[in-house]
Amino acid sequence: MIIPKTPEEIKIMRRCGKIVAEFFEEVEKIIRDGVSAKEIDKLAWEIAEKRGGKPSFYGYKGYPAAVCVSINNEVIHGIPDEKKIIREGDVVSVDYGVFYNGFHTDAAKTYIVGRVPERVKLLVDVTRNALYEAIKFVKPGMRTGDLGNFIETFVRSYGFSVVRDYCGHGIGRNLHEEPPILNYGREGTGIRLVENMTICIEPMVTMGNGRVRVLQDRWTVITSDGSLSAHFEHTIKIGDWENEILTE
Repeated sequence: MIIPKTPEEIKIMRRCGKIVAEFFEEVEKIIRDGVSAKEIDKLAWEIAEKRGGKPSFYGYKGYPAAVCVSINNEVIHGIPDEKKIIREGDVVSVDYGVFYNGFHTDAAKTYIVGRVPERVKLLVDVTRNALYEAIKFVKPGMRTGDLGNFIETFVRSYGFSVVRDYCGHGIGRNLHEEPPILNYGREGTGIRLVENMTICIEPMVTMGNGRVRVLQDRWTVITSDGSLSAHFEHTIKIGDWENEILTE
């Protein structure tokens, strides 16, 4: 069931989103060669608790950390620990959600550490741009298939592939709500989007064929062909004339 948010609920989610945005500003300062993923997880706890929230991911279906840190061919849900060390040339995707005053917001960003080939830079740029172009594209009355088709068409025009096994989602009182926001689809199909819905759009893009598998830890999702991947996400409110990014 899809329930548009009230102005008061949006106000709470806006404050929640600012906590998420602050976290990513701090990640930007510390992510470098030699930093462990556990340090990013520690930062995730500190930022949430300092602002009166708590990490959305910790304990969700048994997830053991506050943040997901996925490196290179890890697409999503990479578990941060002391042994996972970021190195020069890595592509690092960080996914973080906060629960604050009864509501969740969620975002992700991919960082390039040091020097990488131009094609890798393009992968990250295309994934980021796919998100922001999709945010501009969404409007009330559109169907989820229209949005998914737009994202995949954009990504494929650069020779990359979207991941089809995982997707964005509605968000609010629950971390994952209806509807699923696929990164592919057929125009004119799917659930109709309405004003004041809050959704997470999150392109997950690979340099290879887009197929994935889950590691034995039951969380970390990697590309089946070993290709690099990137992941960007924002929580947005669908507006009547302009969409609002709540996590920026």
